[in-house]
Amino acid sequence: MLSKTAIALIAASLALGFAALVLPVRLSAVVAGAAVGAVSAAWTSNGRTPIAGIVLNNFGILAIYLLSLFARRLRESNQRAELLLAELEQTRAAQAQAATLAERQRLAREMHDVLAHSLSGLVLNLEGAMLLAGRGGADPQVSDAIDRAHRLAKTGLEEARRAIGMLRDDALPGPERLADLAAEFEADTGVPCKVAVTGDGRDLGTDGRLTLYRVAQEALTNIRKHARADRVEIHLAYEPCGTRLTIEDFDSCRDRPAPADGTGYGLSGMRERAELLGGTLTAGPTGGGFLVELWAPA
Repeated sequence: MLSKTAIALIAASLALGFAALVLPVRLSAVVAGAAVGAVSAAWTSNGRTPIAGIVLNNFGILAIYLLSLFARRLRESNQRAELLLAELEQTRAAQAQAATLAERQRLAREMHDVLAHSLSGLVLNLEGAMLLAGRGGADPQVSDAIDRAHRLAKTGLEEARRAIGMLRDDALPGPERLADLAAEFEADTGVPCKVAVTGDGRDLGTDGRLTLYRVAQEALTNIRKHARADRVEIHLAYEPCGTRLTIEDFDSCRDRPAPADGTGYGLSGMRERAELLGGTLTAGPTGGGFLVELWAPA
């Protein structure tokens, strides 16, 4: 059975180890000195412990204190190293973000100076052509063609300005603009285009919102270019495991050539956008039209 002095020695060693880990260094040193003095006094009062034994016990206590102090310094060094690494990562991230922002600003300027100006000039020239056609009694089909070209040029100009705004961190288009896309398509082509949304809406994130909008936009552009549709339906479904967007056109004649292979650059771009989200994009003919389907996981 342990004696009182042995129990005191163990308790003093544990207390010193804890003090070295928790207390300030100077205060822990004072505690260490007091503990050594108290243990020495306890062993001396015993009267049966030689001086050499007392000295060895004191060395043992001080060794535990120094080891605990070393462990504390090591812990603090690791914490400082982790903090420095975190600050370094933040600095690198800030530098990368700054470089990305600078590049985006440069691209925005280039798009504004080249693309937006060119489209603005095209819109003005088409407006002039519309006036000349109206004054010269041109064929109605010519006037209609100029009018459609004018609307497309205006839409392209709006998209260019929107893209410039996106590069400058303005609000990105998302599912809330599907109805606008459908209305523009219907006004341009005269083909009915309906939008239906089912399920509880969720935050799709910046990339998800933009991908959904661009896929719908590209699908409608393909329908405008290649299809002879009677109607178009856009369906956005918020499902438990993800989000599904379908754009389907219906052709009652069923005799138009459909891009069944799906190898166009527009479809490739849509697939790439979907893959970046971890989703899929499928496109192909149906019994009486063409279907584009985007699936993005939640």
